[in-house]
Amino acid sequence: MEIKAVKFRGDGFYAQPFVFGGEEGQDKFDRSIRYRGSLQNYLIDTGDEVILVDTGLPAGTPEEVPDANSILYTGKDIASYMDAFTNLGYKPEQVTKILLTHKHGDHSGELRSFPNAKIYVGADEIGVDELKGIENLVPVAYTDGPYYNFPESQKIAEGIYFIRAKGHTYGNSLVIVEKDGLFYMFEADITYVDEALYENKLSVVFDDLPAARETLDRVREFVRNHPTVYMGTHTPQGYENLEAKRIMDLDNPVPTVYAEVDFSDAKGSGKYVCSICGYVYDPAEHEGIAFEDLPEDWRCPRCKQGKDKFNKA
Repeated sequence: MEIKAVKFRGDGFYAQPFVFGGEEGQDKFDRSIRYRGSLQNYLIDTGDEVILVDTGLPAGTPEEVPDANSILYTGKDIASYMDAFTNLGYKPEQVTKILLTHKHGDHSGELRSFPNAKIYVGADEIGVDELKGIENLVPVAYTDGPYYNFPESQKIAEGIYFIRAKGHTYGNSLVIVEKDGLFYMFEADITYVDEALYENKLSVVFDDLPAARETLDRVREFVRNHPTVYMGTHTPQGYENLEAKRIMDLDNPVPTVYAEVDFSDAKGSGKYVCSICGYVYDPAEHEGIAFEDLPEDWRCPRCKQGKDKFNKA
């Protein structure tokens, strides 16, 4: 079995209030502290099957143009998701299963590009806008009972488990692969950066705060008791951990490398893009109303996040 990262954006950042402020509030943390950001999803080659964990941003999603007030920035394009996937030496028709951790566009963006794949998704996500019109959805009811300290799981293949992990979204899941005595945890957005796992902090993005806290507690308990390679979507630490087979040690954090940020090219098109789900606000589609003129309580029509989660496109 091989596990590979599908890398499609790099050189982004997540400010400390965004990744730590879910319970205590953003004002308790330092906006000038920015952790490295990226975007990657993952591929599992079992030898018999090619299985994807999430499917990137949809083709054509514009890059963001951050400024000094931005609390997150998904980064610069390395390649489109599909180019990054094919650059690993695979063809879309080879993919037999997709394990969708949750609905957001940076995880579900290219589901339609894999014609032969069954798409496994938590049953609570069925019917969301992002998945409308998509065939081959397999709603997961987590009928295989507990997986260690996680109460609900579904075995997908030998050594591959789909685990209910609600909070970030109502249908959020994580994936664990058992390989050579290690547990590879594909955790999607339970944390955005590893520092949040070490510090036991929730991000400001969640549908259900008590459930998000319970999930993070379970993840930390699992990591303490099992040799776990922790692989996120939004930080280069995700693929760095994979490539080094680095076991997460909560008592001995890997030293932080902070993001290097240059705001000198902060020119935009008039459009704005949600850094959470990829929704693009185009004034031309909204009676010419500039993003800056929207009410301060306006929210993303797709993921319901506030204006502060948007960057210039």
